[in-house]
Amino acid sequence: MALYVKAAEILDKAEKKQGALKTLVYDSKFENIKPLFALVLETQKYSSVLEEIIVSSKLLKQTKMRMNLAKVLVFDLLIGQGLKCGGAWKTMMVKHRARLQSVLARMKVKQKVSKNEDLLPDSVKQVLAENLPRYVRVNTVKTTVEDAVDYLKRDGFAYLGQASRLEDLTLKEKYFVMDMHLPELLVFPPNTDFHDHFLYKAGHIILQDKASCLPAYLLNPPAGAHIIDACAAPGNKTSHLAAIMKNKGKLFAFDLDAKRLSTMATLLLRSGVTCHQLANQDFLKVDPDSPQFKDVEYVLLDPSCSGSGMVCLRDDASSADQEKVKARLAALACFQLRCLNHGLKFPRLKRLVYSTCSIHSQENEGVVAACLQENPGFRLVNLLSQWPERGLEPLTQCLRANPAKTRTHGFFVALLEKHNGAGRKKREPAVQISDPPVTISEAVNEAEKQEPAVQISAQEATPPIPSTRLKRPAASDEESAASETEDKQTPAADQADGTPSKKKRKRKKKKKKKKVETVETVKTVE
Repeated sequence: MALYVKAAEILDKAEKKQGALKTLVYDSKFENIKPLFALVLETQKYSSVLEEIIVSSKLLKQTKMRMNLAKVLVFDLLIGQGLKCGGAWKTMMVKHRARLQSVLARMKVKQKVSKNEDLLPDSVKQVLAENLPRYVRVNTVKTTVEDAVDYLKRDGFAYLGQASRLEDLTLKEKYFVMDMHLPELLVFPPNTDFHDHFLYKAGHIILQDKASCLPAYLLNPPAGAHIIDACAAPGNKTSHLAAIMKNKGKLFAFDLDAKRLSTMATLLLRSGVTCHQLANQDFLKVDPDSPQFKDVEYVLLDPSCSGSGMVCLRDDASSADQEKVKARLAALACFQLRCLNHGLKFPRLKRLVYSTCSIHSQENEGVVAACLQENPGFRLVNLLSQWPERGLEPLTQCLRANPAKTRTHGFFVALLEKHNGAGRKKREPAVQISDPPVTISEAVNEAEKQEPAVQISAQEATPPIPSTRLKRPAASDEESAASETEDKQTPAADQADGTPSKKKRKRKKKKKKKKVETVETVKTVE
């Protein structure tokens, strides 16, 4: 029975976004990992089918079991290789077998199919057909991309360089490439297992879907920045932020779930992150005006969502009552908008990334549009122009992701930025330095601007050049400067005997008079 209890626990954690399915399985320290992983993976794949069987047969009411425990038991009873437990549990499930099989048979007749696989939702079939690659993010807190690639090559993998198109991500055997959008992301064939690999155990690589890497990558905080990760657990995005900011600065991470936060602390320790400060606290109760957060300029907000973008967790018409789905989406969207509005209240905030692993516009574009209406001081940033899947009209600045167009899980990312002019013009006088005292030379310049009658011509303003052609008695500095300048410019005006002409003498007197006026003006200013 331990197998089914552990499988149910892992499915619970996966639904709460506490980690990737495979990571949760391997971190469980269960003795028989392979059968546990196979059971969890297949149960999750058939999740919507199993839920419909359980609800229609009223199994939970009659057995008092939790939904995910019922799912793993019903899967092995009807679809898998038979129950692997005995005692009271097996007796109870066998007792309900006929009714459960009857519900399954009616479902096949209703959908006109003969195989269990044909009952899977189209969204799950699409994901299975796409067979998503294995994405591996190099943890640059501990190593470099070059060193990780070199180690993997020596370990038997064949490196093909950086991908240039989506088709390059279709890989086989032991080939791998660098992603075309995120240079710290390496791409391997589907189902490549790294959980027992040295680089994973040492924290040099993080197993993280490409779409999940986008929020931190697009926020792109500088080294030494102060950042808030509002709903942080299980911590992959937090460790990514730390790597981008070179493990310098302050990274405040909040989460309400103490167990999730404990798991996150272990992950960050293995990743070598030291700039973080964890808090088991509701982000909505964090005071933006607290002195502790006075320097926060960046916020990453990835709040609780429907998880409809995750493989086998997408809402489907046959998996649940649509009225309940609508009510849940409405409640989630309300909560998400509150978180987003709260995140924009930090006084020095520059940028905020909002992301979900949902495909529903109600949780994505709907929340962002409502937020922008309430916060006119912020605007959307146009993200990755080369990205193939955009946000729904009119919010095409945002990004969407899905298995078909981006070879990732379903995802949504928006980046909100404070307006360049929002509040800045009002703040400028507060940081301007007062004008320094006016110097004499500046006063002269100002007087010259206001008194064109005494302005010096461009030629006269030229630094005086000593003349060796004519020797005259010593004169005042002003007269000497004027004479030397004129000597250089008009030597032909002199008389043959070397004495100045009458016209020249008149010009000298006129120049001297102007110079005297200039000196008097300076004295007046002084």
